[in-house]
Amino acid sequence: MESINEKWSSLEEVADYLGVNKDTIRNWIKNQDIPACKIGKLWKFKLSEVDEWVKSGKSAKN
Repeated sequence: MESINEKWSSLEEVADYLGVNKDTIRNWIKNQDIPACKIGKLWKFKLSEVDEWVKSGKSAKN
């Protein structure tokens, strides 16, 4: 239920949150199915969904 009120985070915020480069996030969008929504020209993320994705191990796939 808390994700309903959760604010959307930008690509830059998620890169900073995870301690990776913005290009890494873009790569994950294309190849690793990181949970993201494109709103206009901008990618937006819910940090709770990103956390679950990382915990699932999908971020470690090559």
